[in-house]
Amino acid sequence: MAGELGTFEDFLVNQNAQIDITYFIIALISAAILSFILGKLYIKYGRALSNRTKFAGNFVLITTTTTLIIMIVKSSLALSLGLVGALSIVRFRAAIKEPEELAFLFLCISIGLGLGADQLGITLIAFVIISILIFGRNFYYKKEENQNLYITVSGKLSPNLDLKSISDVLKKYCSAVQLKRFDKTDEDILEAAFLVDFESFDKLEKAKRELNSLSKAINISYLDNSAAY
Repeated sequence: MAGELGTFEDFLVNQNAQIDITYFIIALISAAILSFILGKLYIKYGRALSNRTKFAGNFVLITTTTTLIIMIVKSSLALSLGLVGALSIVRFRAAIKEPEELAFLFLCISIGLGLGADQLGITLIAFVIISILIFGRNFYYKKEENQNLYITVSGKLSPNLDLKSISDVLKKYCSAVQLKRFDKTDEDILEAAFLVDFESFDKLEKAKRELNSLSKAINISYLDNSAAY
């Protein structure tokens, strides 16, 4: 039994694959380039209401770090087991409020995994196909939707100011209304973001006056859809 344990320990210590430095450099450079392009695609074609430019700034670091980890870990079974233990005490606590943000983070990690696993060709092909899908999705949404404004309404919850009352006012004057985000704090402060389409400035002004009548402390901001890029 002791001999078997010794053999297994020797296997863990000696089972180290030599990393090809040339490919390692190519993989890191490829990870940086692909994640940079992905960031530009996210900024231009993403639909999240958060600051897409700031969020996309993390893509290069995430992708290259993932590539580095996989390249090192795959060279040693002992390091692989150690990584499992390390990940068990790490918690990802970033506030991901929109599914699209999580989808692009997974894309960054997938690119890093593919390049770190010596799958440069497959990763490049997959990246091209996914990029085409992102562009095609944006083209489809532009054909299907006519919304031209983002409206964010915030204020303290009251009998007259809640999500339903805000939504009812917008539906009254807008030809299309989509709720994109709704947040409520412990202090009963609500913030709701809508993607809407006004047929005229007159209806926009009427909606603004009626929203202001819901509460004196209401805050309303308007952002053109294309300006979010």
